Parts: sequence; C-alpha cells; structure tokens
Amino acid sequence: MSIFAIGDLHLSGASEKPMDIFGEHWDSHWDRIKENWESAVSADDLVLIPGDISWAMKLSEAAADLKAVCSLPGTKIIMKGNHDYWWSSLKQVEALLFNGTFALQNNAFVYDRYVVAGTRGWLCPGMSQYNPAADEKYYLREAGRLELSLQAARRLSPGGELICMTHYPPSDKNGAPTLFTALLEKYGASRAVYGHLHASSIAGALSGIVRGVDYSLVSCDAIAFSPKKIA
Repeated sequence: MSIFAIGDLHLSGASEKPMDIFGEHWDSHWDRIKENWESAVSADDLVLIPGDISWAMKLSEAAADLKAVCSLPGTKIIMKGNHDYWWSSLKQVEALLFNGTFALQNNAFVYDRYVVAGTRGWLCPGMSQYNPAADEKYYLREAGRLELSLQAARRLSPGGELICMTHYPPSDKNGAPTLFTALLEKYGASRAVYGHLHASSIAGALSGIVRGVDYSLVSCDAIAFSPKKIA
C-alpha cells in the first residue's frame, strides 16, 4: 500500500476549457495524468487530491469531471480548492462520489496506519499577496476549519501517522510560522501536501522538512502530471 498525491487537475469536461493557454506543457494534460495514474496507482493505494479539481461553476456541471476522477484506481480523497466553485454542501458532493472516493471537509479519514486531515487554507501573513483587510477573516476561518479536521483525525486515530492536505501553501518558501504550520506541529502531522502554485511560483514553494513536518507541492504541473508517491 502506497500513498500518492496530485492536485490542481483543472478538468473541464462540461466546458472544454483549453489548458494549453497556460503553456504547451498543459496540452492534453488529463490524458497524461490518467495514463500516469493508471501506471502507478493500484487498487490498494491512496491518492490525495488537494483541490482545484474542476473548472465547473455548478455541481451538475462538475459531475463528468468527478466521474472521471472516481473511475481511477485507488482510494481517493478530494478537497475543495479556490477554483472549485461547484462544491456545494458536503452531502451533495458525496452523492456524486463512488469507487472509494471521499470528500474532506471538517472531517478526517483513516487509511491503514495513516489518518488524513485538511482544509482549503488561505493566503498567510507575510506572503506578498496577503492583504490583512481582505484576507485575515478567511485566514482565521480556514485555520479554525483545519483544527476541526485535525481534532477529528485524532479522535479517529490517536496514534496514527497524520498527513495533512491543504490547497493553498500553508507557509512561505522558508516555512515561516503560521496558524496552519502551528496546528500541524501541535497535532503531530508527519507530512503535508498542497497545490495552488503554478509556473514561476513553483520555484518559490515550501518543500522539505520544517519543524518535523515534511512539505510537498503537488500541483500537477509541478510534478510532471504524475501522482507523487509520498509514503
């Protein structure tokens, strides 16, 4: 049993949004992701998908994209990203999931000796785009949601190896302390995966072990459109 992660699938089954406008490397990106996934992931593996799954605006429009993800091998845990406007209530999202696919939202999941928690996250103080007037309330809200998920994880598995997934990076390139990093350290997370960053931003991504947590950027273009094995 292995654990993989890949985020920012940016599927557009309902709208056919061309992704190659972001660079030639995005051409036919879903075909490459699917091929790499099916080559690497087996039925007893776990795949974490930290957000930006579909460009759809409504849940009904995202159904085809969710079906494509659900149909792939392995147990899948999906989470909301900043572009997942279609994500409505947890119950409504769960109604479209099948084949061992689960939605992470203020909850947690146990898989073998691991337990998975997380939240979308937000821009953090100290990041260049952070505006206290506009962002602080969302930053604080997402930190609260992360703690709810981490508490659920520890209720389910007090001694399990904790993996956290967020969509936004939980800190800057240097791993400066934030509410998110503090919570991961408090609850004993061993690994954290996130997405959101693309193009030139990939070079400035938090990576490696910081204060006991091993961080990995797994937006699909940062990992060559192939699920990254993290455990």
